[in-house]
Amino acid sequence: MSISFRHSAGFGKRIEYYLIGLMLKEGIDVYVPLVDDNAIDAIIKKQDGSYIEIQIRARSQDVNMGDAALFAAISHKDRDNYYFVFYSERLQKTWIMSSEEFIKEAALNKSGKNIGKRSIWFNGTKTDKITKEKIEYAKERYDKYLVNDFSQFY
Repeated sequence: MSISFRHSAGFGKRIEYYLIGLMLKEGIDVYVPLVDDNAIDAIIKKQDGSYIEIQIRARSQDVNMGDAALFAAISHKDRDNYYFVFYSERLQKTWIMSSEEFIKEAALNKSGKNIGKRSIWFNGTKTDKITKEKIEYAKERYDKYLVNDFSQFY
């Protein structure tokens, strides 16, 4: 029997635990709900005693070219103390947005099967002038959400 450790069905859960592990390593008190309800993957107790809810979204190395940081068809209404952590494996980048920031930045689907859902595309593509290969890059307009740690959750 052949087992693939890169199987896509488990990718999202593996990245959730990977990012939660990084948060724990930074000393953040992170709690993981037993059920995956209300789009909450983790709950963080901040140093001031308040709590925030976290939704983790991830894109794997194996997505189509151009989609490395496309997060689409997300149902969401504004929520207090709620944050998104977006992770692109191929770009090796992490963005954090509050609920309010996500609503401000994401496109609202106005037609089709995902009407009323939101999408955000943190990356673009361009053609390398020398190799003529298509390459992906993180869009600069979202640089203010890029993070290297989770210090905003302390």
